[in-house]
Amino acid sequence: MTKIVSLKKLFVIRYSLFADDKVVLVTGVFDLLHREHKHLLGAAKKQGTMLMVGLEPDQRVAQLKGEGRPVNNITQRLDAIAKLGIADYTFELPQNMATKAGREDLIKKLRPHILAVSPRTPNLPEKRRIMRLVGGRVKVVIPYDPTISTTSLLKQKSEY
Repeated sequence: MTKIVSLKKLFVIRYSLFADDKVVLVTGVFDLLHREHKHLLGAAKKQGTMLMVGLEPDQRVAQLKGEGRPVNNITQRLDAIAKLGIADYTFELPQNMATKAGREDLIKKLRPHILAVSPRTPNLPEKRRIMRLVGGRVKVVIPYDPTISTTSLLKQKSEY
């Protein structure tokens, strides 16, 4: 069962793990859950023994996705991911994830073995560089399906 935790609590959990635990991290918006989100999380879970899912805060989603986003607030999005039951832990990412230093700080503290991503992930070279700092790696875990995205689903809905 997925637990929703604070970032501070997640750091405590991370440092209490056994040496042979393999931590997988997924980050994203996860505004309107659709089959590609579920596919991504399921594939990520198979990469290790513990899956942590970090969700962008509402203010950051608005910056990334534009007016009217997020459709669901952070509490609703955390609950939706938790109800899927795929992740071990889900948490709100810090606001400073918009900065290079913020991203590095989070990865250095969580020390994931794998950062699981979709083929459409932005800033892939930067993510690889940061993961190398902790001896981890970025892994694309699902193929690209251009027909599914929250943005396209919202666009289709507005056309009716």
